Amino acid sequence: MASVVGPTGSPTVNRVLAGELCTGCGLCAGVSGGALAMTTVAPGYSRPAGAAPVAPAAEATIAAACPGAVVAPWTEGAERHPYWGPYRRCASAFATDAEVRHRSSSGGGISALLIHALDTGLVDRVLHVDADPERPTRNRIRWSRTRAEVLDGSGSRYAASSPLVEIDSALSEPGRFAFVGKPCDVSALRGLATCDPRVAERVPVALSFFCGGLPSHAGADRIIRAMGLEPEAVVRFRYRGEGWPGLTRAETADGRSAEMLYDHSWGGHLSKEVQFRCKICPDAVGGVADIACADAWHDTGSGMPSFEESEGRSLLMTRSDAGEALVASALAAGVLVAEPLAVEAIDVMQYSQARRKRLVPARLLACALTGQPRPRTGGLDLPRAARRAGVVESARNTLGTMRRIIQGRR
Repeated sequence: MASVVGPTGSPTVNRVLAGELCTGCGLCAGVSGGALAMTTVAPGYSRPAGAAPVAPAAEATIAAACPGAVVAPWTEGAERHPYWGPYRRCASAFATDAEVRHRSSSGGGISALLIHALDTGLVDRVLHVDADPERPTRNRIRWSRTRAEVLDGSGSRYAASSPLVEIDSALSEPGRFAFVGKPCDVSALRGLATCDPRVAERVPVALSFFCGGLPSHAGADRIIRAMGLEPEAVVRFRYRGEGWPGLTRAETADGRSAEMLYDHSWGGHLSKEVQFRCKICPDAVGGVADIACADAWHDTGSGMPSFEESEGRSLLMTRSDAGEALVASALAAGVLVAEPLAVEAIDVMQYSQARRKRLVPARLLACALTGQPRPRTGGLDLPRAARRAGVVESARNTLGTMRRIIQGRR
């Protein structure tokens, strides 16, 4: 069970923290006018803190946008799937630039689109996260304005991040920017847009990815120790990339290095450190982003995805007119190659995502039965997803989640 910060000067934040529903996005701190700040709590999650009263207008914004309180509902697309959300285009894709494809976590879909958005003038900068050079297993906010900067910040970052912690100042600056974040981050941004018209003016496109859950900093430390190194000695750390899926790699100042296969680093270490809010996430597929990307894993033939090294391939779903326009422009310019993909194929590519979505209603029921706070989740097709789960599977998840809540081991 994670350490809990509180109480703060926000009733909404206090409720979210009490239910361990915080995603760490930083939205509350970003709009609080300094009343809240993000801090790190054991075992390595980002959480808001601060006892100063939050102004009524800021509190109203937090209540409308915090993804621990409310998850933004899906909008209507040309098609809609209970697991995979609304979409206009569903495709497998990859960047035609070999360096972009190789350095990124999958086929370079997000990186190629960001570079194209910069090159065409759609945006003049990109807000995303990358490795903190002083603590390489952790994250920091990054502003990128060139191809080189986008690539330097590319790759999966399986650690706490708060990309919205400075959102008020970002929206106050001239120009337009692309936003890249976890599905919960984009949900928070959509909620903010209902209160702040600057979001629509300044952020023409928001990109996300399918999220397996946010591990604590302890997850990366576990990997490093399993490699035979000490976390304090590591000066460079890569979760993935430099191939697909790419190796997890750590380097120390004295020249030592070690590597680990992706399925070992994620399956054996990081997945065991995922925060509770992620286990009940009703939209881990970026359903309210303009574009969502993921790994288009190949099918082994057994109904499970393959993690063997190969040329990167991105699953790409456009969910809005703005997202479709950017992808169409990138395809016409030849910076991206895409082939249509049957949405049912994602069930194998993203097996764990499908399982989580159909079982989230059972886990949310456990929260209700134990009197725990839970986010509002209307408009996310949870009833349709739940009907795809078996009775036994759902019952086990309800009882298991209840047991973990009661025992304090969420």
